[in-house]
Amino acid sequence: MYLWVKAFHLISVISWMAVLFYLPRLFVYHTENKDKKEFVEVIKVMERKLHKFIGVPSFWATIISGLALIMMNPDIFKTGGWIHLKLTAAVLLILYFIHISIIRKKLENDQCKMSGKFFRFYNEVPTILMIVIVIMAVVRPF
Repeated sequence: MYLWVKAFHLISVISWMAVLFYLPRLFVYHTENKDKKEFVEVIKVMERKLHKFIGVPSFWATIISGLALIMMNPDIFKTGGWIHLKLTAAVLLILYFIHISIIRKKLENDQCKMSGKFFRFYNEVPTILMIVIVIMAVVRPF
């Protein structure tokens, strides 16, 4: 059963990461084209649907399956410091997702003051965290 849960977890993570990579990119288009009302309305629909139909379900699937893996193998914490760094990076991804969810709502209501330049930079955060997570999970360097 463990391997089935692990496979589901990986599928969930891949889906969630797609949202973490793409939603901030939509924010770039949204903020850099705010004078084009019709275009922004299309982007708002894309942001909302991506978040609601892929982001939130894959977020919860990732969290639940990840916790299930830990409960099925609590001794994983005895395998080294890698798991602690991996989980720390995962918590940071969770906080990032919560933050971009808040930003999405502000953008939907035309209340966000952040620039396209900010979102171009902010869009790199999940990439860095993903690199850390993958290296910790595969290489287990310590």
